[in-house]
Amino acid sequence: MKVCIISRSDGRGGAYAAAYRLHQALQRSGSDSIMIVGEKTRDEKTIWGEDTGFKREWTNLALLIDNIVLKTYPNRDRSIFSPQWVPDSIASKIAKIQPDIINLHWVCAGYLRIESLAKIAKLNKPIVWTLHDMWAFTGGCHYSQGCDRYINSCGACPHLHSSKNKDLSRWIWQRKAKSWQNINITIVTPSKWLAKCAKASSLFKEQRIEVIPNGIDTKIYRPIDKKQARELLQLPQDKHLILFGATAATSDRRKGFHLLQPALESLSKTAWKEKTELVVFGASESGDDTELGFKCNYLGQIGDDLSLALIYSAADVFVASSVEDNLPNTIVEAIACGTPSVAFNIGGIPDIIEHQQNGYLAEPYQTEDLAKGIAWVLENPERHKKLSYRARAKAEQEFTQEIQAHRYTSLYSEIKR
Repeated sequence: MKVCIISRSDGRGGAYAAAYRLHQALQRSGSDSIMIVGEKTRDEKTIWGEDTGFKREWTNLALLIDNIVLKTYPNRDRSIFSPQWVPDSIASKIAKIQPDIINLHWVCAGYLRIESLAKIAKLNKPIVWTLHDMWAFTGGCHYSQGCDRYINSCGACPHLHSSKNKDLSRWIWQRKAKSWQNINITIVTPSKWLAKCAKASSLFKEQRIEVIPNGIDTKIYRPIDKKQARELLQLPQDKHLILFGATAATSDRRKGFHLLQPALESLSKTAWKEKTELVVFGASESGDDTELGFKCNYLGQIGDDLSLALIYSAADVFVASSVEDNLPNTIVEAIACGTPSVAFNIGGIPDIIEHQQNGYLAEPYQTEDLAKGIAWVLENPERHKKLSYRARAKAEQEFTQEIQAHRYTSLYSEIKR
């Protein structure tokens, strides 16, 4: 079976990593998987993308052009918002591959025009769309921040700080509704939460929706001797290490660093102050650590899986203080390395963390409970050992690439008939 996976980039980070890992898993399972990307960063024959010259630059230029219409909303939130009106040539690229199955992933940031989905549908191949956020069924936002206007037709968008029903979000929603009305798409979401949101939406309420969690390579993401990991990373052996990390870890407000700060400050006023340090990846040192209450070790951007596995293994607890999230790769990676995780009970996070079994689910946005969860994970060595064991077991039982590949190939085979 020949599968064509479409993703804007094959670089590391969030949805990109998830799409590439599925590509790898399908190949290992015997499927003929080809990946089409906007910007090629890996030297692999099975990845089609622009790696030199103007065509590669066009990927970034298209994003700038796509965002021009946002200039009419100068007071908008600075969270990502994708109009997707710039023309593309993705349908013709897919046609050259002649796949049996077309699997869309994250195609925003000026990559795939909304109307291009109808062109892809004319190739008469089954289409699976794996959603990594809410954009596919909203009027442009990627996370709704509690807004439920996507259930009907968007408009008066809080992201745009718009009070008009006929605003940019309504225009985007109408383009989707018009272009996609006769297209049969199978929707896949990595989390139960996102599936529920998609099913409630006016755009996808009639479509088939399946939940297939993202998988990771549990042979790479595995527990590594903590002492050795810390020695290699030059981290202290005699401290409890709290780990926080993501792409744009401290600058992306959705990742919740602003909520982690008061939680750490609260902890620093207790006996944990002298025996704990913070480790951050995905960001460089940005200023005075006094706001955090602990000494902070900034590791910067990490570009490879082996280094990340080493970092997770060096930590005693991983904290994800996200405000909104689907199925964070970071938490899946952490538990696979046997590192208990603490996070707010939001989005798809309860699909990964089982409260007080392999980590701690704090009440949403309650920083005191987040601090309580961190302390609870760290304070009892015997309990920590059990949490670590259960974390790894959870990853092996539900989040391996082999399980993911089997679920996708079963779905592909079913809809291909």
